[in-house]
Amino acid sequence: MAEAASQPVQPSLQVMAQYIRDLSFENVAIQKGAKIEGTPEVSVQVGLDANKRGDDIYEVINKVTINSKSNDEVVFILEMEYAGQFKVKNVPQEQLHPFLMIECPRMIFPYLRRIVGDVTRDGGFPPLNLDNIDFLALYRQEIQRRQAAQQATPNGNAETV
Repeated sequence: MAEAASQPVQPSLQVMAQYIRDLSFENVAIQKGAKIEGTPEVSVQVGLDANKRGDDIYEVINKVTINSKSNDEVVFILEMEYAGQFKVKNVPQEQLHPFLMIECPRMIFPYLRRIVGDVTRDGGFPPLNLDNIDFLALYRQEIQRRQAAQQATPNGNAETV
């Protein structure tokens, strides 16, 4: 029994729900009657957000904006916020933010990817299969961006994000 008491408590993560918060797909090329030649260029922007929803309950949101162009003409625009509600226990406070912004988005990303593929296919295009996203690298980039913004702000007043 003494051994069990000396063992550190393991962090736990439980997905309570996952869902589309917002979804918009605009098939610009078809509406304009434009011809699509070759393989369109696709750009993907990803944003993350997290909100506390209750005791040990957090909502984590993957925000994806996808623009497709061909010969400088917009082919389609897809914007989606895909969220998960997570029950997180035994994560030290100093590790909670990176945990929410790296591990939680990683867990729900495969479902977001499937929805993007389905929506683009149902929108009249070949299904778009998003590449994996390195959420650790994305998190590090955001931390560096915030540190640079804080250093660039006079009198040490950081911008609010």
